[in-house]
Amino acid sequence: MELVCSLRTLGDRPVLQVSGEIDLATLPTFRDHLQRAVDQHRGVRVWVDLDGVTALDDSGLGMVLGAAARARESDGDVALVCTGERLLHRFALSGLDRAVEVHHSLPR
Repeated sequence: MELVCSLRTLGDRPVLQVSGEIDLATLPTFRDHLQRAVDQHRGVRVWVDLDGVTALDDSGLGMVLGAAARARESDGDVALVCTGERLLHRFALSGLDRAVEVHHSLPR
């Protein structure tokens, strides 16, 4: 399955909208978009909307953690938006939800 990423701004929030599968085949695309979003918005929280993601493997989880660490180096952060029970369960099992904030929607 193809991975589609698009960076947009909602109000003053940068949001990376992601849909498709994040796996070894699509990881380079995800990495490029995520790094670009963090680099373009230093010192700001970048929101990553994963509601359109159907699969996320361990390499994708690691990429999110790495991006959060990179953002925090410049006083920014990464937060996830996700309502899918399967991904939320995966975040809990892996501990990702303790390292990166996970929200059910973008704050208003």
